[in-house]
Amino acid sequence: MGNSNYRINFQRSGNLKVIKRSGKKVEFDKSKIFNAVANVGREFMELNVTPFAKEITDIVVEKVENEHEEPHVEQIQDIVEEILIEEGYTDMARAYIRYRERHAQKRKEWIKDDLPLSIWTRKYQFEGESFEEFFERVAGGNDMIRKLIKQKKLLPAGRILANRGLHEEGIKVTYSNCYVSFPPEDDLESIIDAGKRIARTFSYGGGSGLDISKLRPKGTRVNNAAKTTSGSTSFLDIYDVISKKIGQKGRRAALMISLAVDHPDIENFIEKKTDLDAVTKANMSVRVFDDFMEAVKNNEDYLLHFDVEDTGEVIEEKIPANKIMNKIAYGNWYMAEPGCLFWDRIKNWNLLSEDDNFEYAGTNPCGEEPLPAGGSCNLSAINLAEFVEKPYEKEGDLTNFNMNEFKQTVKEGVVFLNQVLDEGLPLHPLPEQQESVREWRQIGLGQMGLGSMLIKMGIRYGSDKSLQLVDEIGSTMINAALQQSALLAKKEGTYPAYDEEAVLNSDFLQANTTNETLDMIKKYGLRNSQLLTTAPTGSTSNLIQVSGGIEPIFKIKYERKTETLHDGDVSYDIFDDTVAELMQKKNIKDESNLPDYVVDAHDLDYKERIDMQSVWQQYIDASISSTINLDNETTVEDIKDLYMYAWEKGLKGVTVYRDGCAREGILKGKEDVEGKQEMTEQDFIDAGICPECKSNLRRKEGCMDCECGFVVCGA
Repeated sequence: MGNSNYRINFQRSGNLKVIKRSGKKVEFDKSKIFNAVANVGREFMELNVTPFAKEITDIVVEKVENEHEEPHVEQIQDIVEEILIEEGYTDMARAYIRYRERHAQKRKEWIKDDLPLSIWTRKYQFEGESFEEFFERVAGGNDMIRKLIKQKKLLPAGRILANRGLHEEGIKVTYSNCYVSFPPEDDLESIIDAGKRIARTFSYGGGSGLDISKLRPKGTRVNNAAKTTSGSTSFLDIYDVISKKIGQKGRRAALMISLAVDHPDIENFIEKKTDLDAVTKANMSVRVFDDFMEAVKNNEDYLLHFDVEDTGEVIEEKIPANKIMNKIAYGNWYMAEPGCLFWDRIKNWNLLSEDDNFEYAGTNPCGEEPLPAGGSCNLSAINLAEFVEKPYEKEGDLTNFNMNEFKQTVKEGVVFLNQVLDEGLPLHPLPEQQESVREWRQIGLGQMGLGSMLIKMGIRYGSDKSLQLVDEIGSTMINAALQQSALLAKKEGTYPAYDEEAVLNSDFLQANTTNETLDMIKKYGLRNSQLLTTAPTGSTSNLIQVSGGIEPIFKIKYERKTETLHDGDVSYDIFDDTVAELMQKKNIKDESNLPDYVVDAHDLDYKERIDMQSVWQQYIDASISSTINLDNETTVEDIKDLYMYAWEKGLKGVTVYRDGCAREGILKGKEDVEGKQEMTEQDFIDAGICPECKSNLRRKEGCMDCECGFVVCGA
C-alpha cells in the first residue's frame, strides 16, 4: 500500500555527532535531512522529488560538516532553510519554516486537553518530568521507539509508561500489566497462598488472573472440623477484598476469577455477580467448552463433574445446558458479567497448541492474555489511526493506509517489547513469575485507534471493505512480528522452552504465515512463544485521543466518569477528537449531517462487532479484549444468540455491556439512560425461560412448564 517516505541510502558522516533537543548526542543521519526536504518538495513538484532532495541534502551536509563539530538539530534545520533560499526555492523555504513550526508546536502540545493531561499527570508522569523526559524514560534509549511515541504511532501499556526506570530509584514496580497466578489446589493452605501471591503482584502494579476450578464444590466432605466445604465460590470474597484493599497509583488492582462451566458450583458462581454487594472489585468469567456450546445448541443436558482426590468422592449432576446459558445471559443482561472464555479455541489457536509441555492456567483481568501459571506479559499498542496518509480525503481508498510504515512499526514494537522483557525480568514480584517469563518470553503487541482510523479513511466500521482492510492489516502484522522474532532468535537464541516441531505443526502458524516467514522460523526459531494481543487500551487510547483497541468510537459525545484519577468521582465532557477533526475538515456544522460511515458503538449490530473481532482473531495468537455495547432494549435471548454467534465465529472470548443495566459503567451516555434494570416474571416467561430455575420452558397444550415444577397457562 502507500508509502509517504522516499528511501535513499546515505553513509553516516564519520564520527560527527548531533545534539538532540533532549541533550543526547547521536550519530549524524543524513537521511533525516533528505526525508524532510522530500516531504516539502512534494508540495511543489508533481514529478519525482528524489533528485532535488538529494541535491539539497548534499549541499546541507557539506555546510554542516564544514561549520560545526557537534551541531545541534536546530542548527541543522537553520542551514536547510538557508540553502533552500540561496538555491532559489523561496516558497519551499517558507513551507519548511511552517513544517518546523508545526513540529515545534506538537512537541509542546503532545497532549493538551483536560482528560488526557489528567491521565498523564496522575497515572504516568514521574515526579514532574517533562514530556521529553517522559519519552526518554519510557523508550529506555531506543530512539526509534521514542520517535514513535512522540508521533503517537506506538504507545506502551500503562505499567511501562508509569514504571519504566523507577527501579533505579529503589521503587518496587513491574513493567507487566498482565499476570496469571498459580491456580489454588484443593486445600486451605493453597487457597490462602493464592491470595498472598495476587496481593504481592498487586503491590508491584500488576493485575492477575486466577482460576478456581480445582476447588471442590459446595457440600463435599473435608477432613477437618467443618466436615463439609462451603465450596469454591465461598472464597471469592477473600480475593475480592485483596483487590479492593491494595491500591495502585491512578488505578485499582485488577483481578479476573474464572471457573470451568462443568464445575458443580457453576450456578452459584454465575449468580454471585447478580448480588450488587458481592465481588465488586474482581471480574468474573466462565471457561466455556465446545461440548457445552453444542449441548446448548441442541438443547441437551450437560454433565457437571468433579473428582475429590482425598475423599474419593465423585460429584456428578446432569442439568440442561440451556439452564446454565440462560443464567450467564441473564447475568450479562443485569450486571454485564460473567464474561465467556471459549477455552477450547484459546487452547487450540496459538503457537503452542501442539506443545505438550505447555498449558494455559487462565487469562489476565481483561481477558486478552491467556498465560501459563506464573505467566506474565508486557504490552504495547500500535495506533492504526496514525498510518492514514491523507486523513478525511481519499474516502474508501484502501491504499490510503501506509502498510509499509505499519509493517516496520510492528518490527520495532517486537524489538522494544523484548528489550522491556529483558530489563524487567528481575522486577517481577515472584520467583515463579520470573521463571515463567524466562522460559516462554510472551510479549503482547496490539492495536488501538481502529474506529478512528476507519473514520479518517471514510470506511464504515463493520462493512465488507473494513473487514477486507483489517484482514490485510492482520496478516501483515502477524508475519512482521514472527519475522522479527525469528531475527531476534538468530541473534540472541530462541526462547528456552522452544519446541521446533510443536511450533511448526501448530494450526495457527500453518494458517497465517507466508513462505518467507515460515522459512525464517525453520532457520532461526522464535524468540517469543506469544506475540500479538488486543488489549482494551482504555487509559492509553484516551491519552492520545483515539478509539480503544479494535472497538469503534464509543460515542460522538459523552460523559466519562473516573474515580481513579482524583480523590472522588470526576466527570469529563468528551467530544470524539476524530469526528471533530472530520467536521472541521469538511466544514460540517451539525452532527446530524455527518457522513454515513461515521458510526459509534451504539449504532452497530452485534454481528458486525463479532465479525470484526473474528477477522482480527484469525491473526492474534493471544486473545482480544472487546466489549460489545447493547441497547437497553436488548433481551436475554438476544444475549444468548450473541454468545452462540461469537463461539461459531471462532472468538476466544467476549463481554457485553447493556445500557442502563444495574452496573453503572465507567462510560455513561450524555443523555440520562432510562430503561429496564430488572426482569419481571413475565419477562422471563416471554423469553421462554423459567423465572425460578432459569431452565428453558416447555410449551404444552396452552401452558408452559418447567422440570422444576413451575407452570403457567395462557402465556
